[in-house]
Amino acid sequence: MTTAFDALLAHLVDYAGLFPPASLAMQDAVRAYATYRDSPRAQMLGRFVVPAARLGEFAERAKPLMTPGDAWPLSVLATPADAAALDAFDSAMRGRAAVECVEGRVNTPAEVAAYAGRRPAFVEIPLDADPAPFLDELRRYGLAAKARTGGVTNELFPTAAQLARFIAACASRDVPFKATAGLHHPLRGEYLLTYAQESPHGTMFGFLNVFVAAVLARGGMAEREIVAVLEERAASAFTFDDDGLACRAHRAGLDAVRAAREKFATSFGSCSFAEPVDDLTALGLL
Repeated sequence: MTTAFDALLAHLVDYAGLFPPASLAMQDAVRAYATYRDSPRAQMLGRFVVPAARLGEFAERAKPLMTPGDAWPLSVLATPADAAALDAFDSAMRGRAAVECVEGRVNTPAEVAAYAGRRPAFVEIPLDADPAPFLDELRRYGLAAKARTGGVTNELFPTAAQLARFIAACASRDVPFKATAGLHHPLRGEYLLTYAQESPHGTMFGFLNVFVAAVLARGGMAEREIVAVLEERAASAFTFDDDGLACRAHRAGLDAVRAAREKFATSFGSCSFAEPVDDLTALGLL
């Protein structure tokens, strides 16, 4: 891998094997995560995603797989009311796992304030509405945004224009974000929406498209150009070297890639870690 590609992929995938379409049992999900942590592609792996209501089950199943002092980083789907339970969980795990951040959801800008003054939080906002009022509140309270980029039905996918508007608005306000759902594959294209034998197909975003677009957006790319990057389907349009990356004529240097990943476009949640790795391998990028 080139230096820029390595920087783009670093801890990119938050493993959400408990969630659809994989919907693994807790035992299977924690075993998979433990395996990925010891795999040759472990540098791509981010946090383990778990609902607050299942932390007890997580602790029971995962503890035998953990090494004290090598804490598993967690992202917990929680409400502000779960704060005390998360503190108790961290204390009980004694360095085996740690809640690094929480993920929540709001329907109105006024609801954002409930997540203030607590753990680092990624707050999901609706993409079919103007993101500006939501992002202004997130910035006010030092919180990050979360964008739902797909799901198990076509209706759950935003348009490229909606996602581009969100990314551009985050970039202009310097609000970090993560993405979730529908990003199993590197490139924009037609894919099965679930693992069911008779699953419908849908047009999915590629995670390379989304995160390259985010890097370029942070450098000032116009919204209409972000749309074009999100809709790009040719692997040859994306290039990576030791000095930076590019999508066709648009380029960002290595420092910009690193800064965007560390401070802006943080990760995406995926119920599969194997699919992103296998697809990148098939493209000759790994």
